[in-house]
Amino acid sequence: MSASILVVEDEEPIQILLSYNLEAEGYRVRSTAQGEDVSRLVTEERPDLILLDWMLPGISGIEVCRLLRARPESRDVPIIMLTARSEEAERVRGLATGADDYMVKPFSVPELLARIRTILRRVNPDAVADQIKAGDITLDRKTRRVIRTTRDINLSPTEFRLLEHLMQNPGRVYSRAQLLDSVWGHDVYVDERTVDVHVGRLRKSLSRGRETDPIRTVRGMGYAFDERFGRH
Repeated sequence: MSASILVVEDEEPIQILLSYNLEAEGYRVRSTAQGEDVSRLVTEERPDLILLDWMLPGISGIEVCRLLRARPESRDVPIIMLTARSEEAERVRGLATGADDYMVKPFSVPELLARIRTILRRVNPDAVADQIKAGDITLDRKTRRVIRTTRDINLSPTEFRLLEHLMQNPGRVYSRAQLLDSVWGHDVYVDERTVDVHVGRLRKSLSRGRETDPIRTVRGMGYAFDERFGRH
């Protein structure tokens, strides 16, 4: 079963952004804007990780973190604190309260996803698969290698993240804007045509001779990893 992540964030655009990208990575996501809801949600289903905003209405994220660490059923659930507070003293305070990691807004979505994978791999190795396989293509997150049949495929870091994102949900169509947010990060300002360039390079690297192109272009919408790829 995929890992479960609880998102506690009162800014709706950020909550939507987080939920979308986490679900695209294959995680099961629940979310709330209220710190008061956290105890109930954790009791209903213990999450594998919590993304916790510091500045919440009512009870603060710091207080929520303190309460979670005081409860036997949640004291060891990994917590990543999200906040606009960038001062060193505030970061130290968040970590001292019990947070496992701390990210300052605006944050890079790819970096956040990488930190989540690192934490989950440490506390629950079964929660994050090291490899994604589709047909004769194998993507290995741990070694950062992509192999097609027996051929090593050399990809840039961005091309690797792009392929990883598409392979997570075969058949799901991603717009250029969605791919920019998920692969490059919403705080990086590049033209949407950049996606086309990288997809073109990725296709060239993946498909040689008569090898099937696993990336499907959906006209007027975006790109998808072909769900039919690898079926026999």
